[in-house]
Amino acid sequence: MVDKLIIHGKIPLHGEIRISGAKNATLPVLAACLLSQEPITLFNVPHLQDVTTMVELLSGMGAQFTIGERMSLEVNARNLIDAYAPYALVSKMRASILVLGALLARCGEAIVSLPGGCAIGTRPVNLHIQGLQALGATVSIENGYIKAKTKGPLQGTVIKFDTITVTGTENIMMAARLCPHWAASSGSRPNKRAAM
Repeated sequence: MVDKLIIHGKIPLHGEIRISGAKNATLPVLAACLLSQEPITLFNVPHLQDVTTMVELLSGMGAQFTIGERMSLEVNARNLIDAYAPYALVSKMRASILVLGALLARCGEAIVSLPGGCAIGTRPVNLHIQGLQALGATVSIENGYIKAKTKGPLQGTVIKFDTITVTGTENIMMAARLCPHWAASSGSRPNKRAAM
């Protein structure tokens, strides 16, 4: 453990350094790739265990990956074969919950294990569930899995979370991305534009 840094020199700094992409930005972007039937190329993807776990999770659903130069990663989720996220992978990383909204929007259903991999107190997923229900999904928790389903397209609405939730917001935004309509404010007429 480093207590402090002591820098000597009094000379101008020069040179170049490559800054790695942010893990907390990469994980939701990878999950969002499930929404597209076209290949998506991401650049400057950090080489971290959580990113590898997310790639394994999406691969199990049928997404295909091509690793390129300079930390690029092409994601092709055209041919999804499963809307199931197993405990073995989701338990390794809490951010795996992000596939819930994307799968529901793309497939009309999702079965996602309750997340794990977090030692920072208790962060329940109730806000994710409430948000999906507000969009018209039927959601239940059975045997440690979140089961979400919709009979038709999710419907845009105004959602106000009781508390701040970054991952919950990302999840609901992905689910809402494929809503056919959205309402600008309570009581307004639906605006026929794509959500987001």
